[in-house]
Amino acid sequence: MSTAAPLRIRPIEARDDAAIATIIRTVMPEFGACGSGFAISDPEVDWMHRAYAEPRSAYFVVERDHGDGHWVVEGGGGVAPLAGGDEATCELRKMYFLSSLRGLGAGAALMARCLDAARGFGFARCYLETLTGMDAAMRLYERSGFRRIDHPMGDTGHGGCNTFYLRELGDA
Repeated sequence: MSTAAPLRIRPIEARDDAAIATIIRTVMPEFGACGSGFAISDPEVDWMHRAYAEPRSAYFVVERDHGDGHWVVEGGGGVAPLAGGDEATCELRKMYFLSSLRGLGAGAALMARCLDAARGFGFARCYLETLTGMDAAMRLYERSGFRRIDHPMGDTGHGGCNTFYLRELGDA
């Protein structure tokens, strides 16, 4: 990961909940994702640490060093079982970065960490939903081995999403 400032990825802690909620509620409107049907209205956003303490779930934060050891959470993402899906399929969930973190290689690094966690939980596939206009995110998904599918899977509750991807996890 080549960056202007050092980055680190670590599991979410309870003290990160407010920062992650703010990030999600800042980023979603940038892409017109407001109201019901989007993560912004998901009550889980306010208690991410607890939500991802569930079995076969993990959420990671990306911190950037702003100098003198002052690390700031600027993004995050995780995996969890796909609601309404089969036992072998997880969902890449709530992967969002502030604009200050984009373009620094954090997306690829976090994606690798999430997919490794999914494999470690025994999932065979990873599903995700996104929104038209999130072009940089879609390029990351495709570079990471996800292929576009023409229909939603499971019961995520994010009816506002209109683009769907799936990735087999057998290959690294």
